[in-house]
Amino acid sequence: DEADVHPRARAFVAPLDLSSIRNDLSVYIAAAGAKLVKEELGEGESGYTTTTPKGRHIITVNSLESPQRQRFTICHEIAHIILKLASNHHEVPSWSFAKRDLNETFCDMFAAELLMPYVQWHSKLPSEEPSAQVIEHMAAEFDVSFPAAASRFATLCDLPCAWVTMERGVIRHAARSTPLRRARAWIPPRTPIPPGSVAYRLRESGQSGLHSDEVAQDVWFQDWETGLDLREIARHYASTDTTGSLLWFEEDELPQVEVGRFGQRLEDDGGLKELTGELPWPSGKKRR
Repeated sequence: DEADVHPRARAFVAPLDLSSIRNDLSVYIAAAGAKLVKEELGEGESGYTTTTPKGRHIITVNSLESPQRQRFTICHEIAHIILKLASNHHEVPSWSFAKRDLNETFCDMFAAELLMPYVQWHSKLPSEEPSAQVIEHMAAEFDVSFPAAASRFATLCDLPCAWVTMERGVIRHAARSTPLRRARAWIPPRTPIPPGSVAYRLRESGQSGLHSDEVAQDVWFQDWETGLDLREIARHYASTDTTGSLLWFEEDELPQVEVGRFGQRLEDDGGLKELTGELPWPSGKKRR
């Protein structure tokens, strides 16, 4: 499951020399016992892996796609090899979360760990509050897309933070930081983009762009306390009708809630009445 993917990816990269991975992924390819081939593939086909009778893995990537996309595909295919998960690339485009096979999602997580290794990420992360400039800086440092860097940022952030991926006006996935997961902050997938969000306004404009603003926390989080705000940085890509939002706020702005043994948020019903020292019995009423 998801809890297995990150440790296994970090164990895979731990003994390797990562000094040149921004420009050269051959250290990963060699460690996976694979060979890389670049060919012109069909539209929407990013790559695949075949295995020879002798056990040699051949990773083929689409030479017509951007260098960033090719790098992600290589790491995604390495994930299939290391995790020994079957491929299912035929349902939807590889960049889409809609109806994706779970194996593909796990391999995307593994690929992110390879492209943006945990130790190197923290060593290059600016010590300033989240912003579009910080995400763009990290994307340039590791030669990845803005959404990939934003998702990684949210996952590893020390603040309550999330990166929400949306397609065709529907929420597909939310990568959440540890503080946000601990607070049981839930952004329901397969629901429309909330009307009060920056993402909604940006998509309604019909044009690609980036915008940020403050919105109420309960616009995004299900069953959440009202009266609290967060910062939303949204980016929309009109050509693919995909939208992403980075949500974050300070930890002291988290609602104070209790969580039951099964993770449910407990509502405050007033609890027991305050003790006054007076016994509630006898009540003075006669039993029938």
